[in-house]
Amino acid sequence: MIPENIIGKSISRVESAEKATGTAVFTADMKLPNMLFGKVLRSPYPHAKIVSIDTSKAEALPGVKAVVTYKNSPSVIFNTAARTAQQKINQVDDEVIFGKVVRYVGDEIAAVAATSEEIAAEALTLIEVNYEILPAVFDPLEAMKPDAPQLHDCKNGNNIATLIKLPMGDVEQGFAESETVIEQSFKVPVQKHCQLENHAAIAEVSHNGRITVWSPTQTPHTAKNLLAKIFGLPASKVRVLNPPYIGGGFGARIGFCGKTEPIAVLLAQKTGRPVLLSYDRKEDFIASDTRHSGYITVKLGAKKDGQLKALYINAVLNTGAYASYGPDVIAVLGTTNCSVYRVPNVLFEGSLVYTNTTTAAAMRGFGNPQGNYALECSMDILAEKLGLDPVELRLKNIIKPFDKWMLPYPCATSALEDCIQLGAKSIGWERRNEPKVPVNHKVRGIGMACGTHVSNAGPWAIQYDNAYLAVQQDGSVLVTVGITDMGQGSATALTQVAAEALGVPVEKVHVLAGDTDTSPHSLGSNASRTLYSAGLSIINAADKVKQQILDFCAGEFGVDSSELSIKNGIVSCKDPNKGQLKFEEVCDLANHKDLQFVAVGRNKLSNAPPWIAHFAEVEVDLETGEVEVLRFVAAHDSGKIINPTIVEGQIEGAVLQGVGYALSEQIVYNDKGQQAQDSFHEYYMPSIKDTPEIETIIVETEEPSGPFGAKGVGECAQVPVAGAIANAVANAIGDRINELPMNKERVLAAIMQKEK
Repeated sequence: MIPENIIGKSISRVESAEKATGTAVFTADMKLPNMLFGKVLRSPYPHAKIVSIDTSKAEALPGVKAVVTYKNSPSVIFNTAARTAQQKINQVDDEVIFGKVVRYVGDEIAAVAATSEEIAAEALTLIEVNYEILPAVFDPLEAMKPDAPQLHDCKNGNNIATLIKLPMGDVEQGFAESETVIEQSFKVPVQKHCQLENHAAIAEVSHNGRITVWSPTQTPHTAKNLLAKIFGLPASKVRVLNPPYIGGGFGARIGFCGKTEPIAVLLAQKTGRPVLLSYDRKEDFIASDTRHSGYITVKLGAKKDGQLKALYINAVLNTGAYASYGPDVIAVLGTTNCSVYRVPNVLFEGSLVYTNTTTAAAMRGFGNPQGNYALECSMDILAEKLGLDPVELRLKNIIKPFDKWMLPYPCATSALEDCIQLGAKSIGWERRNEPKVPVNHKVRGIGMACGTHVSNAGPWAIQYDNAYLAVQQDGSVLVTVGITDMGQGSATALTQVAAEALGVPVEKVHVLAGDTDTSPHSLGSNASRTLYSAGLSIINAADKVKQQILDFCAGEFGVDSSELSIKNGIVSCKDPNKGQLKFEEVCDLANHKDLQFVAVGRNKLSNAPPWIAHFAEVEVDLETGEVEVLRFVAAHDSGKIINPTIVEGQIEGAVLQGVGYALSEQIVYNDKGQQAQDSFHEYYMPSIKDTPEIETIIVETEEPSGPFGAKGVGECAQVPVAGAIANAVANAIGDRINELPMNKERVLAAIMQKEK
């Protein structure tokens, strides 16, 4: 027997045993017969034209089976983020596998397949390349100038990949009606995903040309469609699957994993043998996606009582060498951050700019953390100017259900007010205005930030999902979906959804995910949509199967199907005298009558806003500038919680990633376009010693569009972290730092400047 309600229970994760015992298989663990090993030659220059390339010495090296360059590879233009295969509007295709022009240090020039990694690496040293060095630009503001070197042909202006303007109301009139106006500019850095598993792919090509690729992609179906386009094949002749486990993603694996998939396929085609291409950590840093850096300006106008009248946000984001998901990232930055507060007059203007740096694309929060940091710092600046408490100002202006806003779907539920009040109480907000008396040359401060995010992709992308659900002859249930579990626990949560929807024991359900040959189409695991969208598809399939079972049993019981129900794995009738049947008995009976219960489900094209209020208490060393986050309170409205332990784990992990974004993580480039941080040693992620006490507060709502009332959660908790910490630091030292990360050097400089 099972509990009457599987939803809301912290059942054990389905993959725990394999991961705990070290038997879980990841891409680089796989070994296929006659497998070769690939290596990639990368550009040492940020911008150059290949004048000539000679691979003859590399090809002559014993053990080398193939060398590929732009000369013998497809010239199909695509977008590694799978926009080519998935996008409906605003598409920017600007990459090929190998090109004659390289646009950042790390850009792909050639690849080798050999019988060992060592031989492949040696072969790279034998490839002779002559370059024409071209001028380079690394800052987006510089790149937009008319005399800056041109990276791509852009119709919007020099190096401007995308221009976005999103108005609501009349922003000029709104500022004219405002009695207090503030304007502030902020700078945000490059952040790296730092997922534990490096990018990798294994490609195998059959004798009839059919491609099979194992990779940790978050989007198997979109990767499949993109490979089919590049190599000129029907999509049915391409299979992409996880191996099955993924060692983290955070957005780095949406579409391709740093081009590993198409390069591995190309080498497999040339050699007729399987090829493993696995990046080392340096390659992962310099040649795979990052978070967008850039500049954000916020202008806010309000009445004296704090009622917001106008909001203007301008963002200039650095997309690096190629557009990737940049057009969507900048759109999400604008729409989400113009939709936290009830403002009648809003304008967002965004510029996505090419530079000679590593390509920026999707990362947890998808542009939202950058904009939220700027917005929430501006809210505190406005509160100070108005003489209002920051909590009071926010509570006065937050979006309420069905308010008019910029996002292209309604806000049906919101518990943000409760999140703010509960979070403020837990952090001890009343202590915020106590005198800042240093103790051992350290002072403390308290800050907050709030925000919203999404539970599905936006309407500009193809966002539907499907699910197969087949009841086996013994009463067990197989669910097949195209999403992936990259460590976030989605396979477990979806198992609970399927069991609840069918009314069967959770141990009877198995979810198979991440294989394009066995699952129907899915956009994949991104946009905080995995549970929300795939869950809706599973419920739709389960409802169909459930009706099939009830219709079948109606004949067995001699009643109408409306008189029957399935609960705890038992089919029973309202009339107790009719008896009952165990689920497995029903399936056995159906099997003997040549019947199996099976259905395809599809999600509704919907979306829902989760809501977040974060509070941070920090301690600042006035002599060194070091900031320590002592305590962090994360209050969340993510709808109905399917598995509390998984949700808490997602929130805690995202908070810590946000602590790194706020205080230490950044990639900078020297004047030669080289990354100063290309390993975990140089890139300062928070360690266990930097982990604050994290309290998670869950405020449940019943979201009408979500599976059993659930909303997204995976990205949400990173969105307001930097803003909350920045406001706490400002509260501690009495001065504001408008650039992330707030490392010791920047904090100490602010302290010294204030003392002067």
